[in-house]
Amino acid sequence: MKRRKHVPLRSCIACRAKLPKRELIRVVSTPEGTLEIDPKGKRAGRGAYLCRKQQCCETALQPGRLSQALKSKVGATEVAALKASVASLIIEEAAFESQTAPPSMANTQGLA
Repeated sequence: MKRRKHVPLRSCIACRAKLPKRELIRVVSTPEGTLEIDPKGKRAGRGAYLCRKQQCCETALQPGRLSQALKSKVGATEVAALKASVASLIIEEAAFESQTAPPSMANTQGLA
């Protein structure tokens, strides 16, 4: 009998939902002191996870909330740059999903 592979769960810092690590966006405070998005989840540094929902990202990317999650002081300019990066990432993923999504049943049945 095959063993099921362990799926690591992480919590969104905005809504506290527990989701698989791969479904969340990781924001990392690097040892150099910069804030970056970590798409692979392997960068060194303290990380915080966000849902891929616009509302969660807006809530989580407030200087106080992000500072508490990363246990370091986060400036407003860093947060503004990060907000732009996360917003573009969410938009790109939504566009990619709409291109690769299978056609709906309404579109495949014709106009009859």
